[in-house]
Amino acid sequence: MSVPEPQPTVLVLTALPLEYDAVRAHVEEREELVHPDGTRVERGRLPGTPWRIALSELGVGADRAAALTSQLVNWLHPQAVLFVGVAGSLKDDIGIGDVVVGTQVYEIHGGKQTPEGFLVRPKALPGSHALEQAARSAVRDMLDVRAHFVPIATGDVVLADARSEIARFVRGHYNDAGAIEMEGFGALQAAHLNGRVNALVVRGISDRADDGKSRADASGSQQRAARQAASVTVALLGKHRPREGSGSADSEEEPHRGRGGTAYGGDHIDFRGGTFHGPVVGKRVDGRG
Repeated sequence: MSVPEPQPTVLVLTALPLEYDAVRAHVEEREELVHPDGTRVERGRLPGTPWRIALSELGVGADRAAALTSQLVNWLHPQAVLFVGVAGSLKDDIGIGDVVVGTQVYEIHGGKQTPEGFLVRPKALPGSHALEQAARSAVRDMLDVRAHFVPIATGDVVLADARSEIARFVRGHYNDAGAIEMEGFGALQAAHLNGRVNALVVRGISDRADDGKSRADASGSQQRAARQAASVTVALLGKHRPREGSGSADSEEEPHRGRGGTAYGGDHIDFRGGTFHGPVVGKRVDGRG
């Protein structure tokens, strides 16, 4: 009897709990997996698609996103990486509740300070063409979503003043960016460096990156924006197809499950269901051996 091919995996990453919850609401039959270094993901089935979703909440910041994305890509070997969450709008025609899909992502802090001023050295990474095309196709059928396919700016800053120096800097040097956030470039860079995995940033607009941010957040705009971004993510995965003849590479080294269904990575061997002939050196699970 042939063994069914495992479902391929998409790694979906968020920074905030509300972003995580918005995606998690779409994922069924979830199980928790734990990397040997402690990073946790929930993996489950995305109904109506061929995908398994591995979902992780990484926390805030591009450096953190880069390090943990690299860790998870090397562990789970996904076919695609999506960073999903909320962002601030940088354009008058991109409103709260809209969704921005990053055609490319800028890292805005690179440059050189000279006596003549700060010389910008732009760094940018493109989003996956295949994932972007799937998103463009998906949103045509989504009557309740207004989507924009534009660059996104990543900066280690929460922008809440449209007249600030950093706001003027972004407008002057990255004037085609439609949104600003804090993690996208790090995640894309990690995906690019670890096997050139398809990757895309999808952000719902929760504020206008101005002094009205606190009022917008208090009104529930972050939750709404996160739900919209999650909906677009699910829809694009309904369009995007796995590579032919390729299941999930994580089946080669499946994380081990402990009590309660939690799976752990680690340097142990599971002999259940088989017979091993040869010497084994191990230790007791209570730590005394």
